[in-house]
Amino acid sequence: MAKFQETFRNIFKIHELRQRILYTLALLVVIRVGAHITLPGIDHNILTQAMANKTSDNLFGLYDLFVGGAFSNAAIFALGIMPYISSSIILQLLGAVVPSIQKLQREGEEGRKKITQWTRYGTVIISAFQAWGVTIHLKNINFNGVPIIPAEVQGFFWTFSTILYLVAGTVFIMWLGEQITDKGIGNGISLIITVGIIDRLPYALLDEFRLLSAGQRNIVIEIVILVLLYFIIAAIVLVTQGTRRIPVQYAKRVVGRKVMGGVTQYIPLRVNTAGVMPIIFAQAIMFIPSTVLSFFPDSEFMQTVAGYFQYTSFTYSLIYALMIIFFTYFYTAIAFNPEDVAENMKKQGGFIPGIRPGKQTAEFIDNILTKITLPGSIFLAIVAILPAFISRLGVSGSFARFFGGTSLLIIVGVALDTLQQVESHLLMRHYDGFMKAGKMKGRR
Repeated sequence: MAKFQETFRNIFKIHELRQRILYTLALLVVIRVGAHITLPGIDHNILTQAMANKTSDNLFGLYDLFVGGAFSNAAIFALGIMPYISSSIILQLLGAVVPSIQKLQREGEEGRKKITQWTRYGTVIISAFQAWGVTIHLKNINFNGVPIIPAEVQGFFWTFSTILYLVAGTVFIMWLGEQITDKGIGNGISLIITVGIIDRLPYALLDEFRLLSAGQRNIVIEIVILVLLYFIIAAIVLVTQGTRRIPVQYAKRVVGRKVMGGVTQYIPLRVNTAGVMPIIFAQAIMFIPSTVLSFFPDSEFMQTVAGYFQYTSFTYSLIYALMIIFFTYFYTAIAFNPEDVAENMKKQGGFIPGIRPGKQTAEFIDNILTKITLPGSIFLAIVAILPAFISRLGVSGSFARFFGGTSLLIIVGVALDTLQQVESHLLMRHYDGFMKAGKMKGRR
């Protein structure tokens, strides 16, 4: 405990690290304030009463979790950072099939800046599309027949201005996220999502307490279910943190007067190289159908289709799980390129015993990575869809989602990544980190 306290004191001794942490906290506070500023034209009192009677056991409730309650508050930050993530996914997917984008990805810093700019443009387009869907959704919310938007306010001007507010809010959050990444500590986009999820904890606990007080929940059953859930998640997290080490032999060679090489090193291949990003990517895509379907509130056919995309439906869970598996492989391919590893090994005189350097080495590494990524992706998918099944056993949706797999993985993963950056700053200044060996491992 004393060492832990000493580490915290050391953090604030380093001027740059202290400034980065305070800067990050200040921007996150701004985002949380924006999540409680209601859009113009909406009666806040009626909205509060309407949302109090609405169930959160649907996809909109899940979206509200990711944006930290801004959606249920009908706030200017109601769309959150999800349009930016969707735009980023689309650009990355296009990069796998469009030669011009592939060329930009290989051009280093200049190419990255160009792709980032295109991602921003895509964010504006996607957020405008989603904002339009939100305006239609808001017009259909009422309490005892009284709409949250007065009839005299509804019209083209309100719709147009609300779309502008929501798009501007998303762009502002995107900019704040980039500022956190560049000038703060941790990944800005991931931190924004994490803080939003944590913000929902008091509300989830309060809702569950009210249900227990009203006799609508059995506390013994809930405790047993959650304990089992934690054991399952802990086991899966341990499995996905596992690694497969590939031995690499470096031949002896003389450089000047020194003998180099002659040692065996290892390439660690993680079962879950992608971390929590596949879940975030898949969730961002799964929000798109609900946005499209919200354009047709009076269509019986569209509402039937919407039933298949309910958060607790089997169809939703199946598609969601398959998308997580796909994005796990996709993100792993982006984060770890076997051809680059094989080429670097060849240049440095390294080889895997029994495998020819070059193409065969790349194929060997790719084969092993493919095999160990499969169980990792399946375990991630299981963790992500567990809350939907847990909610069917009597646990409320908001409570199950917060203590379920997706939320826990994101919170723990982002926390480890952020602490790893803090650890790096401490070690650079010759201070002890949070771990004795000073090697805290992040999730990505």
